[in-house]
Amino acid sequence: MFTPENAVIGFIGIGVMGKSMAGHLLNAGYPLVVYSRTKEKAAELLDKGAEWVETPKEVAKKASVIFTMVGYPKDVEEIYLGENGLIQNGSEGSYLIDMTTSAPSLAVKIYEQAKKRGIQAIDAPVSGGDVGAREAKLSIMVGGEEAAFAAVHRLLELLGTNIVYQGAPGAGQHTKMSNQIAIASNMIGVCEAIIYAEKAGLNPENVLKSITTGAAGSWSLNNLAPRMLHGNFEPGFYIKHFIKDMKIALDEAEQMDMEVPGLALAKSLYDQLVERGEENSGTQALYKYWKY
Repeated sequence: MFTPENAVIGFIGIGVMGKSMAGHLLNAGYPLVVYSRTKEKAAELLDKGAEWVETPKEVAKKASVIFTMVGYPKDVEEIYLGENGLIQNGSEGSYLIDMTTSAPSLAVKIYEQAKKRGIQAIDAPVSGGDVGAREAKLSIMVGGEEAAFAAVHRLLELLGTNIVYQGAPGAGQHTKMSNQIAIASNMIGVCEAIIYAEKAGLNPENVLKSITTGAAGSWSLNNLAPRMLHGNFEPGFYIKHFIKDMKIALDEAEQMDMEVPGLALAKSLYDQLVERGEENSGTQALYKYWKY
């Protein structure tokens, strides 16, 4: 029977955020089994004692709690619902925690299929980017059975500081869509504010000193605007993944007969950046829209 004390942790997806997140679990003393499409990304974890396996199926066979942090809903579906996936090969009483930003409807489907096999599936997308992952200060939005959330809460505390149970399966993903909608329009505002300051002949770093602590303050203004000014467009969160999130939110809003003009505008601007080859840049590269 799983308890937080005897858990063997599986982690699938050793990317920009996943590497740090898996590292926190390993550093807490848990046995860690990892899988990623590119083994080299897991080298640092393996050097610290993590075990590498070749497939999600092997992770399912070895771990009692499995975290996933991958790119797209199609990846989530394959890892969870495929013939060699986690649900088909997992053990009764195990827990599956998807921290990918994915479709709410897929989270419900995964929960239902897992439940049939005596496995608990939780959707727990996060916000906070590479900084939040590295510092274990992520915001974690959880959907699933409340008892399952309580069972894994101690593990989630190793990854984040703002952990909120949002409700039934899919509720975590719906909450993340709200988060992404807020970020989308805010990123436009951050970029326009910086460009405006530059064109007005101001020192934009001094401008940030004034506006980050006032009513305009936001995570993006505090953390991403300085990166823009220093020409750092490395991904804390990829543009291509943000576009994926915005597409999910647009689809969900359409199903609810809701207009989201700010979100639609943001996606159109990011789509133009992708056409210019910026899909693997960080979301702060929206600044370049005004610079081309």
